[in-house]
Amino acid sequence: MAEPDDNALVEARNLRVEFPVLSGLLRRKQVASVRAVDDVNLAVRRGEALGLVGESGCGKSTLGRAILHLIRPTAGTVLFDGHALDTLSEVAMRRHRRRMQMIFQDPYSSLNPRMTVGEAVAEPMLVHGLSDEGDSQEKVADLFRTVGLDPRMMTRYPHEFSGGQRQRIGIARALASEPDFIVCDEPVSALDVSIQAQIINLLERLRGALGLTYLFVAHDLAIVRHLSDRVAVMYLGQIVEIAPKDEIYARPLHPYTQALLSAAPIPDRAVEARRQRTLLQGEIPSPLNPPTGCRLHPRCPKAHATCRAVEPKLRQLDGQRWVACHLYDDAPTTGGG
Repeated sequence: MAEPDDNALVEARNLRVEFPVLSGLLRRKQVASVRAVDDVNLAVRRGEALGLVGESGCGKSTLGRAILHLIRPTAGTVLFDGHALDTLSEVAMRRHRRRMQMIFQDPYSSLNPRMTVGEAVAEPMLVHGLSDEGDSQEKVADLFRTVGLDPRMMTRYPHEFSGGQRQRIGIARALASEPDFIVCDEPVSALDVSIQAQIINLLERLRGALGLTYLFVAHDLAIVRHLSDRVAVMYLGQIVEIAPKDEIYARPLHPYTQALLSAAPIPDRAVEARRQRTLLQGEIPSPLNPPTGCRLHPRCPKAHATCRAVEPKLRQLDGQRWVACHLYDDAPTTGGG
């Protein structure tokens, strides 16, 4: 278990999210459960961008939504600025909700097609009492300029914009409530490569200008490396490695992290031809029936008998590096978070 971080804005402690599997004619009988997030401990420090990476279906987006309480966690606690969200009243939660926002993966489905984009961006201001009908239009215009859009576009509808423009609108809407923390749920995966860099550069600029804190969910390791300060690697509902980005890209410790990095192409043909790859066998096991012990052991080329019987715990090695792997059971540990 990772120790609490004194500089954390957001902390997830022993967080678990389960979804019931129902059967029967009326689907009322629960026959199993999918544990999408399993005992996750994670801290996002003030002002940092923490990258969260892993294969599709590993639970990244579910973890991000559970941290925001858009999905109610089954167990565990989320602390925001020292306050446990599960203990807050509805009124208190609304005050904290203003400070926590999300940029969604699909900018089109996250916008109401019956509202103009100006109305969509103004809505958070009105809901949280940050503006009234009289001055909201000028504030929306300022937000449009901030994200690189012409304020004259405010009266248009979502279908009139390109994917990149819609994502800029989504970013403007997330900024409208003046948040401290934003979960970016694969915000560029649905965009053309030429547009991705523009959106990433915009997010980086906004973080510096507004003092934002990001949890950046992605499967593209190159994008995560560009934007993030630290990287957390997730596999089948669990965090398996956390490290500063330079360390994790230069010397990945967990076999799953090594496999993710070795699968990412390198533009230099000579380097690509020489490098050694860590290859995983088979597919991700079903979260309905995860393997015993280490969940990676059926696919891991370095697995041994202990891996099949004992689940490794996330433990701190040197500095800011955490890893959940039996290969490092004899390595010295240090305290802190």
